[in-house]
Amino acid sequence: MNASDAIVVAALGDSITAGSPWDEDPAIGWPAAAAEADPRLRFTVRAAYGKRTDEIAAWLDEAAPGAEVLVVQGGINDIAQGLPVAHAAENLRAMIRRGQELGLRVAVANVLPWNNGWPRSEASIRELNACIVETGAPVLPFYETLENPEEPGRMREEWTSDGDHPSLEGYRRLGELAFRLP
Repeated sequence: MNASDAIVVAALGDSITAGSPWDEDPAIGWPAAAAEADPRLRFTVRAAYGKRTDEIAAWLDEAAPGAEVLVVQGGINDIAQGLPVAHAAENLRAMIRRGQELGLRVAVANVLPWNNGWPRSEASIRELNACIVETGAPVLPFYETLENPEEPGRMREEWTSDGDHPSLEGYRRLGELAFRLP
């Protein structure tokens, strides 16, 4: 593959995009798994543990130069910190609009099932995921990819490292099955 075949993707998010620091290889996250599945992909990742959507949005203009695609992921920390779903949804919509203004193809990942927050946060997660669909941007189905059909609203044990974050296998599933270029 030559450099002209590369597709540069700016990935913004929280620890789900950054990769779980508790795994053996902290460099693995869904972007690394997606790049492994499709060698054309070159990711620039701006993500960190605990970040809310307003904090993630602050990185967009710095992460976008040179990218063709923007992937926005976030919202669970807004929910965990008790902020209104409408606040997180508006921040995600603003990031999508800004990415489009910059001429980027934009996709947004929906919020994962949260084992440690279940059942108290499940209604908020589903509400935010419905708002994400309403943005009209292509949605990366992170929730559906890791939801355990035998325990709705939760990830399978082998797909989570701690009930909050994906395991290495969970990240591979997100990168290989859920990630699709818009």
